[in-house]
Amino acid sequence: MELELDWIRSLAEIVSSHGLTELQLKDGEREITLSREGPRIVAATAVPEAAALLAPAGLTPAAVSAEPDDLHVEIKSPMVGTFYRSPSPEAGPFVDPGDEIGDETVLCIIEAMKVMNEIKAEMQGIVADVLVENGEAVEYGQPLFLVRRKI
Repeated sequence: MELELDWIRSLAEIVSSHGLTELQLKDGEREITLSREGPRIVAATAVPEAAALLAPAGLTPAAVSAEPDDLHVEIKSPMVGTFYRSPSPEAGPFVDPGDEIGDETVLCIIEAMKVMNEIKAEMQGIVADVLVENGEAVEYGQPLFLVRRKI
């Protein structure tokens, strides 16, 4: 299983470092497709074993898609897991509505298979709304935050 995780990580690195928009590989019964939009990988589909390895490793950053008004962006969950707004139960939330965020701002943690994955904003803007409750189970692609794009 560790070998497969290393293989998937190396594929994600190849996609990122070479500016590829898509990478598809098939090796016997194993098949994986990594797709990216702009500078970040936003979708990964694979045979079930590979998909299970990909999400906990935190290889797919939060998917971002524009709302129709083009001023607000939904930051979506890159994996299935449990949503946490703060690093610990005693700590305050990473961000609140009205907070200004940058590319490296941690918005939340999603716990998947006992691995804590920090979800970063990967954009600049202002948090307009938190769309998920602390401790709530989230699905892949589920909107987590609404962010007003910095113009």
